[in-house]
Amino acid sequence: MKIVCIGGGPAGLYFGLLMKKLHLEHSVQVVERNKPYDTFGWGVVFSDATMDSMKVWDPESAAEIQDAFNHWDDIEVWFKGTRQRTSGHGFVGIGRKKLLNILQKRCEALGVELVFETDANSDLDYPDADLVIGSDGLNSRIRNHYPEIFQPDMITRPNRYIWLGTNKLYDAFTFDFRKTDHGWFQAHIYKFDDKTSTFIIETTEEAYLAHGLDRIDQDGSIAFCEDLFCEVLDGASLMTNARHIRGSAWLNFNRLICGKWSHFNGNSHVVLMGDAAHTAHFAIGSGTKLAIDDAIELTRQFQIHGHTRDKIPAVLETYEEIRRVDVARIQNAARNAMEWFEVVGRRYADTLEPEQFMYSMLTRSQRISHENLRLRDKDWLEGYERWFARKSGLAVANDRCLPPMFTPYSLRGVTLQNRIVMSPMAMYSAKDGLINDFHMVHLGSRALGGAALIFGEMTCVSPDARITPGCLGLWNEEQAQGWRRVVDFVHGNSGAKVGIQLGHAGRKGATKIAWEGIDQPVTEGEWPLISASAIPYLKHSQVPRAMDRADMDRVKADHVRAAELAAATGADWLELHCAHGYLLSSFLSPLTNIRHDEYGGSHENRARYPLEVFRAIRAVWPSDKPISVRLSCNDWTEGGNTPEDAAIFAQMFKEVGADLIDCSSGQVSKEEQPVYGRLFQTPFSDKIRNEIGIPTIAVGAISEADHANSIIAAGRADLCAVARPHLADPAWALHEAAKIGISTIPWPKQYHAGKYQYEANLARAATTAPGK
Repeated sequence: MKIVCIGGGPAGLYFGLLMKKLHLEHSVQVVERNKPYDTFGWGVVFSDATMDSMKVWDPESAAEIQDAFNHWDDIEVWFKGTRQRTSGHGFVGIGRKKLLNILQKRCEALGVELVFETDANSDLDYPDADLVIGSDGLNSRIRNHYPEIFQPDMITRPNRYIWLGTNKLYDAFTFDFRKTDHGWFQAHIYKFDDKTSTFIIETTEEAYLAHGLDRIDQDGSIAFCEDLFCEVLDGASLMTNARHIRGSAWLNFNRLICGKWSHFNGNSHVVLMGDAAHTAHFAIGSGTKLAIDDAIELTRQFQIHGHTRDKIPAVLETYEEIRRVDVARIQNAARNAMEWFEVVGRRYADTLEPEQFMYSMLTRSQRISHENLRLRDKDWLEGYERWFARKSGLAVANDRCLPPMFTPYSLRGVTLQNRIVMSPMAMYSAKDGLINDFHMVHLGSRALGGAALIFGEMTCVSPDARITPGCLGLWNEEQAQGWRRVVDFVHGNSGAKVGIQLGHAGRKGATKIAWEGIDQPVTEGEWPLISASAIPYLKHSQVPRAMDRADMDRVKADHVRAAELAAATGADWLELHCAHGYLLSSFLSPLTNIRHDEYGGSHENRARYPLEVFRAIRAVWPSDKPISVRLSCNDWTEGGNTPEDAAIFAQMFKEVGADLIDCSSGQVSKEEQPVYGRLFQTPFSDKIRNEIGIPTIAVGAISEADHANSIIAAGRADLCAVARPHLADPAWALHEAAKIGISTIPWPKQYHAGKYQYEANLARAATTAPGK
């Protein structure tokens, strides 16, 4: 085949040398706009896994690259007058110029034709090529020639950064955070050879403009940065190698995702690779790794399918299918890390203490979890756990203490024994809204299972507030008596507290129980529905009546009566359901509220009635007991509420006395397109807790102790609500404690024999696991 790689970065060079090495009969050409052995950039970071792959595919270049690597294990954070260090992280860095020069030299040795100082306008410049590699970077002319084919989705991120260097050498990957009168700046610093360190400085657009950095040249920016980071520089100067950029050298990062990576232009097959196809933020240092991994995988597919022109379509299809998965994983982690740095000032640096700030930074990508930190640096993590336990009010010795999820938490006059909540989950098993033996066993067993706060399902404030005929209610004394039975059992037989979530189904009412047809309207015995506006949930659902003032007064009175009955049961916690498209949620979302009166339009108007209901129940609920509010923090639908809207509503509820926001999302519109994944709703909790300054509950895809500990330790939430895992395992909290080696969590005395056997079985399995 004749192969032309347009762009002489890591992807094009490495693919070129691999293909030429494996099949000398290939004609391989790499076309580069720069001069021979000339390149821009400071240092790049590799992963050990990528380096291991390079050793397999081309040991000669890998050995030379490894000889030039600088390796370090430590991360050091300078923050608010403190210097904190942790080890075991394992980075390798190399100068970008050194890396490319090694690859260029290897290409020449193998017979790859390197064509320098040549600008390729498009793939059509090479009509005789069988395969054209678009490895020409973020501003790829190859990709831009076919926008309708490659479907590039490029987003310019808000932060500004400048990529500098210094001759001061650092023995750790160093982060330095500095506050100015106009906001925070942060430096990402790492050594990449025996003389030089990369020094990337990042800040918000607001701080960049307020300091006038848009109006000064590179020398002015360097002088500003040297002054700001003088302590960590310790007399060293900063350098730029971007003199080719006019004016300010401050840039915005561009996140790129392509809908398709390959195309047949009539003569040649064209495929994108590296930054031409995808970008990953420097916050996790994966751009070069992705480029090299692209080159390896494309080569691997030729090895599998065959090195002939007729195999190219199958090769490209499989290459893209495989690489998309890994690229998406890396981009997701990079996005998390990138967004952390974009909001670090207002969300973390201004609010967190240095110890928790350090933990939050280490886990910013969500690829590094609590137990992963224990593997990396056990002493550091256990020191942090002791700090967190003391902050939670525990007396702590120097040995291992309780991890964050098992520390107590107090709000108003209620103290929870740990940070685990059993979410409200509809059981559809009531008759006339009454608790029965099923609910007693269901709720009681989870209380015995170690959760600190046990919520029943959404408990409806009137018969016409129910979602289904099988929903719980709290509008009469008989129903309250059933709740008293649950509360008395939980209080008498466990350390758990009981929460009651009050709600009204609104337009989502009068539906069948889940296993008969979730969200489907009942076929008999329906009741009239009300909502903020006359918009049905499904096209064939009953059309609700838009509430008038009389309806509002009645429903508010229903909530007050239910809150008074809840207080009489002895329950410890009350929650007001303002999420998931139910009645109060229908006022908050512009998707379901198209009113033109004082209850529609602005945030203030849309929140007016839900706040009115909240004030009314707060007035009758005991002052020493908390009330939380469940919000849908993202409607996941164009035109719906976003996390920014949720933060506005959270602030409003905070001002009228809400103690905590339970951060859920979705279920407002059937048109929603949620982005699922591990801990996918935790960012909403993180934002509201740390920007609004109100405690939160994180919910959604939290399924193991490692998840909960990571969330609580980082300050992304105060409590973790666990739903489906509690359905599968009533003793989820007790079992998770045992799995991470915590044997001090009390089990019900009746179950002690099971505790010892369970822990012994775990220990036995650990000693007989493969590799032990």
